[in-house]
Amino acid sequence: LAGVTKTFRTPEGPVTAVRGLDLAVAPGETVALLGPNGAGKTTAIDMMLGLLPPDAGSVSLFGGDPGEAVAAGAVGAMLQTGLLIRDLTVREIVAMMASLYHRQLGVDEVIALTGLSDIAGRRTQKLSGGQSQRVRFALALVADPALLVLDEPTVAMDVAGRHAFWETMRAFAARGATIVFAT
Repeated sequence: LAGVTKTFRTPEGPVTAVRGLDLAVAPGETVALLGPNGAGKTTAIDMMLGLLPPDAGSVSLFGGDPGEAVAAGAVGAMLQTGLLIRDLTVREIVAMMASLYHRQLGVDEVIALTGLSDIAGRRTQKLSGGQSQRVRFALALVADPALLVLDEPTVAMDVAGRHAFWETMRAFAARGATIVFAT
């Protein structure tokens, strides 16, 4: 992100969520965006992923358009909002996402890595909030991305789930992945 700015229009007037942000992340780095609610972390991530255009500045991933990097599977993302497709099992939704990419991790490997083995046959609408978060994490990992972007990844997870999540993150980072997360 180079000189990135984003302002939203509200009934109370304009609110600048991100002002002149410069962020460069080297391959293999793990970077945390820290700040209170409303600090612009999610807005910065949305621009990084090409989901939201900046008002000023520029965004590139791997030297090109963020949308192209995401579509190619070079970027895995776990956002803090969004629903899982209903009526699929955990295994089915992970397999469906894996099928979209030329290069991917094995479905069983991702399910084991994210601690979902015991609920792999459960339908998505029957998952707890923490279990849904772990499925979102699995979906972010399945393309074996070079860059993993996570927005508030442990929201709704219990203490054991958070511990297991960070253990998995350390293992994924040890494989050479670049990780950017907001918390």
